[in-house]
Amino acid sequence: MDRVRQLLDRGTPVKWLFYGDSITHGVSHTFGWRDYVELFSERVRGELSRSMDLVINSAISGHTTRQLLEGYAWRVEQFHPDVVFLMIGMNDCKDELKMSTDEFDDNLNQLFDLNAGIGALTVFQTTCPILPGLAPEREPTFPAFMQTIREAAGARSAPLVDHIEHWQNNEDKHHFWMSNAFHPNEYGHRAFAGLIFRELGIFDPQSSCCRLLIP
Repeated sequence: MDRVRQLLDRGTPVKWLFYGDSITHGVSHTFGWRDYVELFSERVRGELSRSMDLVINSAISGHTTRQLLEGYAWRVEQFHPDVVFLMIGMNDCKDELKMSTDEFDDNLNQLFDLNAGIGALTVFQTTCPILPGLAPEREPTFPAFMQTIREAAGARSAPLVDHIEHWQNNEDKHHFWMSNAFHPNEYGHRAFAGLIFRELGIFDPQSSCCRLLIP
């Protein structure tokens, strides 16, 4: 994560890109409130006065690593980002897709290599948990997919923001942070943003972004 933190001290602008599915897309389930990418933009471009930085969200609801690979040229490569925050897996684990963890791992590695090929750092992210018993088509395989993300990050010595570990340490708050079985609401997005800020060393309890209410 040090290489990512160093970008915040760089004198030239940085392009930050967030790539994933509906959880990063941030539509509908935030009910008009800012999602975690928008909070990141406010913290970096506003509060940290890095106004020339660009924060790009090219996540699309319903997508898996398969679509992330198919759409890479349009959704990532054309922007030549410095960093790609990758959060994916909630749809990959659905029974109907019949995606193995081996395929998922291979797709993650391909995305890492594509990012490296354009000079972008990859920050792997696990996602929010699934509320128990509410998504039987995902819940049994979901933990293995999250572990695959951790292992992919470790194998590549890449930064990891382990959101699900943070959420598991706050299990009593899940019903406050979730809109439905597997989509975070505005409070869940604040939890995402807060952990990213801490991992990057830019969490400040006096900042407006960092002190937003999280039940």
